[in-house]
Amino acid sequence: MLHSALINVMVKAARRAGRSLKRDLGEVEHLQVSLKGPGNFVTKADKRAEEMLYDDLSKARPGYGFIGEEGGAREGADKSHTWIVDPLDGTTNFLHGIPHFAISIGLQREGTMIAGLIYNPANDDLYLAERGKGAFLNDQRLRVAGRRQLNECVIACGLPHIGRGDHALSRDEMTELQPRVAGLRRFGAAALDMAYIAAGRFDGYWERNLSPWDIAAGTIIVREAGGIVSGVAGDDDALKTGHVVCGNEYVHAELVKILKPLGK
Repeated sequence: MLHSALINVMVKAARRAGRSLKRDLGEVEHLQVSLKGPGNFVTKADKRAEEMLYDDLSKARPGYGFIGEEGGAREGADKSHTWIVDPLDGTTNFLHGIPHFAISIGLQREGTMIAGLIYNPANDDLYLAERGKGAFLNDQRLRVAGRRQLNECVIACGLPHIGRGDHALSRDEMTELQPRVAGLRRFGAAALDMAYIAAGRFDGYWERNLSPWDIAAGTIIVREAGGIVSGVAGDDDALKTGHVVCGNEYVHAELVKILKPLGK
């Protein structure tokens, strides 16, 4: 399939960084048996992947701004374009040798997401979207699932863990949703949760306390697959609030109706 020059730049950068992460995953699996574990090694792998992405994207599009999970914001001469990058979404999975993690690259133009890529090097799944051109998984066109009733839906979520998030609120949300849905899933990589929404694998997804790099690419990929992405209020910007809800228009509306009152 032919891609635009912009998408080709993103794919080339992601695949190069992905090869590095895939090699590192093999090392992580060997380190699991050690007493100290692979924590420091994974931190270095994460930072190395981000620098590779920064180098490749900056060479291809000089002047674009860059916001990365590891290196923070780097100003560019071109104030209208900004890369929003997570070099390793699903770090805890990666740390434990679980092959469910991703590189996430989003491109924002004057506040609007115009392109997104989510790539899992472990299985070579590559999700792409460009504004107005649809969303794809390995060149196959994507469309969100069509289910309209929550009792038929599998819903993905985030769960707060030690030192992170509002545990009491999370329990309240689970209490409200568990009896209404066919299943809840917590896979541990926000970017892939959103990619799975676009692919119709999950029907809905919500999570709180995320960073822009977690959801930037996923936002345009879900929208280009026909889905709705917002904050928990339903009409707010998840990139600004850090709280995201997405799905097809029916599931999204149902999730907002249930979750919005709980967060007040």
